[in-house]
Parts: sequence; C-alpha cells; structure tokens
Amino acid sequence: MTARQLRHSCLGIALAAIVFPAAPAAADTYLVVYRGADVPAKAASTVQQAGGKLVASYGRIGVAVARSNSSSFDERMEQDARVAGAESTAGFGVSLRDAGTEDGGADGAGILATWGDPLSGLQWDMRQINVAQAHAIEAGDPTVVVADIDTGLNFTHPDIAPNYDASRSADCSSGAPQPLTADSDDSIGHGTHTAGTIAAAANGRGIVGTAPGVQIAGIKSSNDDGFFFPEMVVCSFMWAAAKGIDVTNNSYFADPWLFNCRNDAEQRAIWNAERRAIRYAQSHGVLVVASEGNQSTDLSHPERDVISPDFPPGSEVEREITNACSVVPVEVPGVVGVTATGNLRLKSFYSSYGISTADLAAPGGDSILQVTPEAPNGRVLSTFPAATPCTRVVFDAGAKYCYLQGTSMAAPHVTGVAALILSAPGRDLSPGALAAKVQQATNPLACPSDMSIYAPFPQSNGEPQSCQGGATHNSFYGHGEVDALKAVE
Repeated sequence: MTARQLRHSCLGIALAAIVFPAAPAAADTYLVVYRGADVPAKAASTVQQAGGKLVASYGRIGVAVARSNSSSFDERMEQDARVAGAESTAGFGVSLRDAGTEDGGADGAGILATWGDPLSGLQWDMRQINVAQAHAIEAGDPTVVVADIDTGLNFTHPDIAPNYDASRSADCSSGAPQPLTADSDDSIGHGTHTAGTIAAAANGRGIVGTAPGVQIAGIKSSNDDGFFFPEMVVCSFMWAAAKGIDVTNNSYFADPWLFNCRNDAEQRAIWNAERRAIRYAQSHGVLVVASEGNQSTDLSHPERDVISPDFPPGSEVEREITNACSVVPVEVPGVVGVTATGNLRLKSFYSSYGISTADLAAPGGDSILQVTPEAPNGRVLSTFPAATPCTRVVFDAGAKYCYLQGTSMAAPHVTGVAALILSAPGRDLSPGALAAKVQQATNPLACPSDMSIYAPFPQSNGEPQSCQGGATHNSFYGHGEVDALKAVE
C-alpha cells in the first residue's frame, strides 16, 4: 500500500480539532495562537475566564478559535504567558473581487464542439493546455481527491455530482467543520465554477474538467458574502490534512489585509495561525495550489496596499508596505502560485505576478487584451449554481454554466493537472515532488515584447507593470503555461 493509499484508508481518524457549541452570533471571533504546538488542556476554562467561549481547538498547531463579546478579551488572553497572540478577526476578511466587468463580446455559442461534452467547443482554455490529448492517456483516477477551498460547492450540479465526495467535504464558515449541506453549499457560485474547471464529469453533458475522473470535495471557507475570514481558512487546511486530501485549490486571499504584514503586532497572530495550518496540511501530504491575484501588482516587490481591510465596506486604507508583508496562501513556502493567461498566451491584464511568487501560468481569461474568434468574450466557461445570477450564461439540458475571468479561474487548471499526475499508476509523490512535476509540465513563455499593452492597467502603486526574467522563468509566467499532455506523457 502506498503512502497516499494509506492516508486515504485512515479516514476514521479524528480531525485534529475539538469542536465546541457555538457562541452567540453577535460575539466577535478571535484566533488564539499559543507559543507551542499544543493547545492547553484547560483552554476552554481559560477562555471562559477571559470572557469568551471556545469554538474549536486545533491542538496539532497550537491554535484555538474563540468568540467573545468582551472588548478586553484579547488583552486578558495575552496575559497568559503561553499565548503568543489573540486577535479579533472581525473585519479581516478579503472579499472575492471580479477581475473586470468590461464587455468582451459574445458568448461564443456558435462554435461547434470538437471534443468532449456538448459545451466543450466553448472551452478554449482546455484546448490551449492540451486537455483533450491528455485525456486520451489519463483522465484521472477516482482514488485521487481534490478539495476546492472556496465559497462552497453546488454538489447537485449535474457535472459535479458524479465526482462529488461528501465524506471529505465540510462547511468551515464558523471556524469549526460542519457538514456541507444544500443550505450551505454555494450561494455565490465562485466555488462551483472553480470546481468545474478541476473535475467536471465527462458525462455527455455540459463541459469537461481538467481531471474528470478524480473525486472533488468542497470545503466552504467563506461566508455568504464571499469574505474569507482567518478562522475559516485555518479550519479548512486542518480538515484537508485530516481527510487525506491530495491537492487543494485556493482561488482566494485570506488575511486581515490583502498584504499581511507579519511584523505588525495586530496581524502577527492571524498570520502565524494561517501559516501553521497550511504547513500542517503540507506535512500531511497536501499540495496547495493558489491564485496569484487580480490586482496587476508585482507581489515580489510590493509598495502599496490600497484595497484593505475591505470589511465593513468603505473601511479601506492606503498604506505603504514592504516585503515583510505577504499574501496568504500564495506566498507561503511550498504553495504553487499561478498567474492567468488569455487566449493569446499573454499574461492577463489584471493578473498579479512576481519573480518569487509565480510558479506557472494557466488560462484565466482576458476580456480586454485577448478577445479572439476562439474566445469571443475572453472568459472561461464552467459550472454554476442554477439559482445564482450570472451575466454571461450558457445552459445545457437545464444545467447552468457561467463565463468568468480571474486568476481564480487559472489556478484550478493547475490543480487539475496535478491530479492527473497523481493518477498515473504507481505515482506516489510528496507535495514538493508533485509541485516540481507540475512546474516541469509547462511550455515556457518569454516576457511580452510589447509591454505598452499593459499601460492602461498599472500596479496598485501607480507604476507600470514590468516583467523580469528570461524565457525559462520570469515574473509573468514562472516556468511557463501548464500543459496537461506533458503532465501525463
């Protein structure tokens, strides 16, 4: 039995968390980070004495989630010498942001399908990375499980249901894992869209995912407004580690701010908690794939953060930042960072980038610079909940599909390719080895010869976008655009 099979056979082990009854909804949520890797046995009583209620205890990483109505709760907790920090997460979510609302043309419904399912003719993104050719060799093994950490998952969608793994799905929106139900699945649609790109079934209906033979689990890591609060992110990675997940897709940013400055006392506890949870998942065999972001900014040389904190609405402040400030999860060591390309294989106008953060690129769409006959509106088509509004929508046999663009759409292609690599007979790879294999399965792209096309889309500091590096590795594309066929050959 391989190491991966052994992990999948041990699903009876308890999640590394003790879950407690929820505190009143009006209370603020706090992350309590202990100096050691354990949560003290009497943490519940200590939290209670400080004026709070323990919600979840993640003893494997020394992090607890608590709720309290007391404005002095954090100060009282930090009087305990074992506590490194206790911070409220209120207002610290980073909402999903559309990569642009510009109209890039028609929906392309006149293009005839040439492979796959009825709507596969609209999947320029899959043709661009040779998915059809890859499927002739390997379409995914059902023993491989991918978790989409996102806004939830509409698991009854006809293209999702055949591959849905309920036992490894969860709702972490409270900070403690609960069953993912029809009432909590995905009211936003973002998670359903990314999941379809990963593993929409090849079932003669709708579209085909990058790895249609693997299992897909949904881990809801946001509230219904699309804010990813830190306690939700910690819960999600701890769940993935406990449930034998092979790869997680992370098309979001989590932190008090887009850039989380770990040298700031107010942010340190949350930054440490999230990093510990991600490292714990990685140490338990989970590859973490993450989107680079839609701010058209060089993450390796950040200077200004202008969009956060973005909750409550209108609370954004402009602040100067340095490399001491990082984006989670994409800048956590070992995470595979993905930039977005369009149908001309150029970096998308909105995609953030960075010589130290971008590992590879994948189709995410571009409704301004890369509208083509192949991609008439420049966007990526994928699954969508029937009840959720979508501007650019296509239906097949009553099932709903939506066109979106963003690095959120790029990362799932890479996640699916990683799942294809793991599906090969006898393939048992550590997260580091799998990350290396994915980065090798690329077609190198040099920096664009004409950078003037990005002039209308400056970085957040007002400076023009710039590309550094050579043809084999640069800040726009990393090692290049992912190629599914190279991954399975």
